[in-house]
Amino acid sequence: MTLDRTFSTAPMMEWSDRHCRYLWRLLSKNSLLYTEMVTSAAICHAPNIDRFLDYSNEEHPIALQVGGSQIDELVQATRCANRWKYDEINLNVGCPSDRVQQGMIGAVLMGHPQLVADAFKAMSDVADMPVTIKHRIGINDQDDYGYTQDFVSTLYDAGCRVFIVHARSAILNGLSPKENREIPPLKYESVYQLKRDFPDAEIIINGGIKTLEDCKTHLKHVDGVMMGREAYQNPMVLADVDAQLFGGSNRFSTPVDLLEALIPYVDHIVAQNGQAKYVLRHCLGLIQGVSGARGFRRHLSENMHRPDTTSALIQEAISTHLSPAVTA
Repeated sequence: MTLDRTFSTAPMMEWSDRHCRYLWRLLSKNSLLYTEMVTSAAICHAPNIDRFLDYSNEEHPIALQVGGSQIDELVQATRCANRWKYDEINLNVGCPSDRVQQGMIGAVLMGHPQLVADAFKAMSDVADMPVTIKHRIGINDQDDYGYTQDFVSTLYDAGCRVFIVHARSAILNGLSPKENREIPPLKYESVYQLKRDFPDAEIIINGGIKTLEDCKTHLKHVDGVMMGREAYQNPMVLADVDAQLFGGSNRFSTPVDLLEALIPYVDHIVAQNGQAKYVLRHCLGLIQGVSGARGFRRHLSENMHRPDTTSALIQEAISTHLSPAVTA
């Protein structure tokens, strides 16, 4: 299967879990969905790797993002991705947090391009799916275009043809992960230039993308766009993705329609001895800008954590706080 990377959702720790991805898939059948980053050490050594790798079949196409630098672990993680039948495996070379730096994971690897190239080649040798790299445009004060080009060139020479580029540098000391998403300036032109310099590579742009109009602007210069925080905080932005970017049609006209379509999934999770809160926590951004939205969110937040909560909470919150005009 050839993956269409025109639009994808970003890997986001503690956010883009399987329940969030199921909700996103209801909104868009064409988007490529990425998992949270899973470390190669966790995949290799955790007693129950289902916890990290399991997903619903409806989530396809789905990409597994891994973090690590130990090549033997990355190879084992790739073999696990084969068994779980992921559609892509992506190596994280962009996360700036102190915790992952200590394990030589994430953006710190941009300072070791040959190690990343060796990891890419080793993973590709055993992968049944494409191996891709997600990286920043640089680290610390090394974010001029020449630095970005040299890094990509090393990976390109190793055979990599798909680059997902967060158009900011990563400041490895002194900034929190949140600050690293906001303070370093966005340099979209650097990503556009990569596409001009590596025309047969697939260049996907990430960072600060909030609207589908933003996506359309970027798609004039690169092959695909990846949306992160906005897709989570305002999930209904995905409702128009298929129609506006893939030539398809919208599946849900209102967030209430989506919530009602999610009910069978919540019932399924509860029947499997899961808790409804793990699904419902991803629904807090669905109702916005209408009368009763704040009450709806409060109702979910205050009640979803009870161990006996079921999907009935969805209809209860809708009927209690949203007017017929909103739910029609």
